[in-house]
Amino acid sequence: MWGAKMPLDPHVKGLLDFIAAAGRPKIWQLTPPEARQAFLALANLADAKNEPIGKIENGELPGPAIPLPFRLYTPIEAAAEPLAGLVYFHGGGFVIGNLDTHDGFLRMLANASGCRVISIDYRLAPEHKFPAAIEDAYAATKWVADHAATLGIDPNRLAVGGDSAGGNLAALVCQLAKKAGTPKIALQVLFCAATDVAGETESHHAFAEGYFLDQKSIRWFMQQYLPPGDVRASPLRADDLAGLPPAHIHTAEFDPLRDEGKAYADRLKRSGGNVQYTCHTGMIHHFYGMAHAIPYARVAVKDAGAAIKAALTG
Repeated sequence: MWGAKMPLDPHVKGLLDFIAAAGRPKIWQLTPPEARQAFLALANLADAKNEPIGKIENGELPGPAIPLPFRLYTPIEAAAEPLAGLVYFHGGGFVIGNLDTHDGFLRMLANASGCRVISIDYRLAPEHKFPAAIEDAYAATKWVADHAATLGIDPNRLAVGGDSAGGNLAALVCQLAKKAGTPKIALQVLFCAATDVAGETESHHAFAEGYFLDQKSIRWFMQQYLPPGDVRASPLRADDLAGLPPAHIHTAEFDPLRDEGKAYADRLKRSGGNVQYTCHTGMIHHFYGMAHAIPYARVAVKDAGAAIKAALTG
């Protein structure tokens, strides 16, 4: 079994001990509505608090089936219009999460990257199973590109990003955009992304329990979202990864999804892609969304944002 090179960050350990002591049910022991409330409660507890932001605008865009709510973040130190843009898809196993669960994190990311970030509230399972989420994600990205001028976004500096399930959606959007020839995507930014929903890696087994995201919860999410054995939702399993946008890929050392994120970075590189890969030592899944409890998250998001800014400068 793989052995960790560094211990858990002490703040991460403290948070995990706090969660364990609370004795609350695991995600897989809840109904989807209960799980959504639990995730929102975690965000209220652990996400960045009172993060200043230049401007927030809420709206709706036309989805393929229903209107999709979005939240547009303008950074405090915004450059001259139009700004670089980042279409963002929240994590939550395709079942939980919304605009509010990632609000503090995305305020930090907008400020650090200088991007106008547009967070998309896509349809969730089990009410809306695969491929509803990816259809929404692609349609939203295309809508943002088509309305870039109205949104104050430079269509030539448009990135897509996401964490966990949202990182999966961002990677798949890039693959769909490559196939369709539109929209033009300048960068993909993946945080602890699920890139192979049908596989199990060494990190899946090494961190199967006790590290925030556990193996039973991963399987529960997939049962809600995807038919067994369906690999269409696995960007890692695409036949050809050549010609995709440059990628910034972030993983966490103690995350079950770590190895599949690294595998995706490696495949992109072998396919000729421009990839920046970072594994955050001592961290767990979703650490970036728990900056109130894990101070290192602020450092990581600041650095990730600076890298995005550098990649989209032009």
